[in-house]
Amino acid sequence: MIDPAYQSYRNLPPVAGIASFAEAARPGFSIDECVARLKRHHWAWRRLHGIFIGRLTAEPVYELKMGFSLHAHYCAEHAAAWRHRVGEMREPPLGLDVVPHPALEAFFDEILAAPDTGALLLGLYEQALPALRAALARHIEETNRLVDHPSFRLCRFALIEVDEMLAYGARAVPAMLDAAGRAALQPWVDLLQALLAQAGGLDGSQPEAPGELHRQFAGGPVAPDRFVPRRDERFPDPYNMGVHAEVFLYDEALPVHAKPLMLYYKRLREIDVPEMMASIIGETTGKPWDYTVDMTRQLWDEARHAMMGEIGFLQAGIDWRQLVRINFTWSLALNTQLPPLERHAVLYFIEQGLMPRTGKRFEWEVGQAAGDAFATLIQDYDWADEVLHARIGRDWYVKAIGDAKQAVEYGDACWSRVLIDWRSYRERGLTQHENWWPALYAAWCRRHGRTPDPAVMAYATSYESARADLQGISASG
Repeated sequence: MIDPAYQSYRNLPPVAGIASFAEAARPGFSIDECVARLKRHHWAWRRLHGIFIGRLTAEPVYELKMGFSLHAHYCAEHAAAWRHRVGEMREPPLGLDVVPHPALEAFFDEILAAPDTGALLLGLYEQALPALRAALARHIEETNRLVDHPSFRLCRFALIEVDEMLAYGARAVPAMLDAAGRAALQPWVDLLQALLAQAGGLDGSQPEAPGELHRQFAGGPVAPDRFVPRRDERFPDPYNMGVHAEVFLYDEALPVHAKPLMLYYKRLREIDVPEMMASIIGETTGKPWDYTVDMTRQLWDEARHAMMGEIGFLQAGIDWRQLVRINFTWSLALNTQLPPLERHAVLYFIEQGLMPRTGKRFEWEVGQAAGDAFATLIQDYDWADEVLHARIGRDWYVKAIGDAKQAVEYGDACWSRVLIDWRSYRERGLTQHENWWPALYAAWCRRHGRTPDPAVMAYATSYESARADLQGISASG
């Protein structure tokens, strides 16, 4: 027992300000106890990441795709931090790929297999994440903050983003699940809670409840279309390829004042990159966790780019839902025609085309030349992100192929095999490839009191002619 009369020098904060003398003297977890809990936390981060990635592509609601992209990024980074911490605690081999408890595995399997969006959100944001939050808070409360300060700090920082995810879920669940739907799912919620109890809680801190392990939705075959992109009703014409942004941007004869609208379109169209990258991450095995961290960071960046385009339209006074047709033909083609490595090869090949002066720097210069501050801002960051993505490609794709030359050639060959058959989309009645650009430009002119430029209004370039003009420039982003 510490003498209450003992004081620090001039009553300065004791123990570096992280605890009182009494708190620092309190018993806490042994190394073995601490590691056991950290491994459970890590398993939760890892499984949550896999669920966000595994359900992103086929989730039709745009806002949820974006939210899942961010939350997958958070989970990947926190899982990496936990792996590093366990590795500091006399733990080689780490055993982080070992299922910590069968009931905990079944708990996350059930959420991954949730039959619809409402159930998925309920499982993620009202069951899994609250259980993880309680486990992190319990670790902070029960560990010795001095001797286990690195773990304490990880948990404290993680709670910031867990609380952010929970706040998102508090709005998302009632938006997508009504009272009747919630009532119908109550037996499944009871099952999830029973599985957690059987596991001794998410962190294993409670006595394990006896009982037979049951499953409701999990255990069947993996959905064959889980990486086939879907869109909500605000994307009524997802096969539409009637407007080719790159031709317009590179045409020096066309006035620059309208080009930021095409930049916003190009950015918003990048919804398809997270849809495609999720399939690479979800179907690639045998990579170190750092691969998952880097690829998920890039996936989140691409989601950010899409939202930059959305905000670009909104701040320009344009309702993109009424005037712009955002397609998914790129992610659909790659996800259904190529295996994961070849998808990554195409992604890298396209990114290399964005690095020269005619790529991302050019788009930034367009924003500047148009005097559009927001377009300039987003292209500045988009350019920086693409430099990072090129590094990620070198680290994880080029090294797997051999060298940069081979990597580009292989990506070119893979891309040349992808069939985005815009003619057949029309012939099959999937789209008429409406040229929606004149209506968009005219609306922008009305909003800003400008007289529409006849050359801009007349713009119409088919993908057939554009392919000949712009070899190597992506039809996506």
